[in-house]
Amino acid sequence: MAIRPTVLFVCVHNAGRSQMAAGYLQHLAGDQVDVRSAGSEPKDRLNPVAVEAMAEEGIDITTNSPKLLTVDAVEQADVVITMGCGDTCPVFPGKRYEDWDLDDPAGLSIEAVRPIRDEIRTRVSALVDELLG
Repeated sequence: MAIRPTVLFVCVHNAGRSQMAAGYLQHLAGDQVDVRSAGSEPKDRLNPVAVEAMAEEGIDITTNSPKLLTVDAVEQADVVITMGCGDTCPVFPGKRYEDWDLDDPAGLSIEAVRPIRDEIRTRVSALVDELLG
């Protein structure tokens, strides 16, 4: 039986970008990948516009909640994808790191969030292809 890779998405507030990415990965990879997300300064709730944007895609992320990034979370991940958290994400040798340069959807309209969502979908789809072949 193949070992499931663990992917950790990290952004500052863990309320928008990382939650959308986690939602797509869970949707596209199902139980073949262990999906996690966290933030260096998590908000108290998800960005409602990010939730709406994902709902348009048929993906419900309302059961998720922002979580604080921990060293353990990074240690347990095989792939760590950061989105604008800069130097706050701990780095461990032997881990795969990617930094996705994406606009922060905080405070933006649904029209402005859709292109961010679509870029996340494109990147997550490529990631699924790499991880699962």
